[in-house]
Amino acid sequence: MVTPAAHCSILDSPILSPVFRYLPSQCTDVLISVNPSAGSGANAGLVDSLAEALRESWLNVEILTDISEVQAAAREKLHQGRLRAVIAAGGDGTFRLVAEHSAAETPLAILPLGTENLLSKFLEIPADPADLAAQIVAGCTVNLDAGEANGKIFTLMAGCGFDAEVVRRLHSERKGNIHHLSYVKPIFDSIRNYDYPLLRVNYENEGERRSLEGRWVFVVNLPRYAGGLNFAPGASGSDGLLDICTFKEGSLWSGLLYLSEVMFGQHQLLEDFTQVQAPELRIESESPAAYQLDGDPGGDLPLTIRSLPGRLKVLVSREWAEGHGYVEEK
Repeated sequence: MVTPAAHCSILDSPILSPVFRYLPSQCTDVLISVNPSAGSGANAGLVDSLAEALRESWLNVEILTDISEVQAAAREKLHQGRLRAVIAAGGDGTFRLVAEHSAAETPLAILPLGTENLLSKFLEIPADPADLAAQIVAGCTVNLDAGEANGKIFTLMAGCGFDAEVVRRLHSERKGNIHHLSYVKPIFDSIRNYDYPLLRVNYENEGERRSLEGRWVFVVNLPRYAGGLNFAPGASGSDGLLDICTFKEGSLWSGLLYLSEVMFGQHQLLEDFTQVQAPELRIESESPAAYQLDGDPGGDLPLTIRSLPGRLKVLVSREWAEGHGYVEEK
């Protein structure tokens, strides 16, 4: 049963203050957005189990596969004050797509079914459908910053350079679901052919226009990256700023050095590494170069990125919220 909770309106605007809120008890409608290319079998069973657990708690559940239908249904239920959650059933790319097609005040949740599930790991979202249903029933929400890159939403990071080239190659040859071994061929193809173009980053800091140059650029919103790597451990999802991380040299050997230093958390000591913060930036290249957003191909540079403070309204546990410095709104 949904318990009364509440001091929040479903139509409240995103906020910058680190507070958590509870959804009103009248918010009883849940939409589960399923990526039709995400496979079947076990994943389909998890979606059905989640829907059943939510219905046992007297919530109304719809399972949709068309993102335009999800968008329309969420807008209507949000306007009526009945929407409890739009659940992205998939990986980080699925959540990014759902967030991009949702209004800022839409309560979002994740059923982690992807390869890396970086955002759900950061938020400590339970993979068990019954536990996730209990979290959605509880209705605790926080607002997190997002990034916007050439008009597209991202939640975790944007990458320009070798990693973006790997992602571009992977998706250009994609057939079916992605798993870790899917990256082997595009990585080796990129090693053979990528020429590490010079990337220029222009941004403002304390009212002054500044610039950086490097062969690798990562723009971090939340401190998570594939393979357990963490370029900006101190990145915050509630400060309205993006962490810009650059590595200077472009070669396979320098890349292996950078990788090892990041793995051991020592990269911030490198002379080749620079990290700054800014709410907005632009990345350009001397020759064609790709960028990726949350592990999905984004397109080619140039790229304008800005922070969207409080853009994401996400369902989390109260324990997570309190553990990350959020306090209950009174």
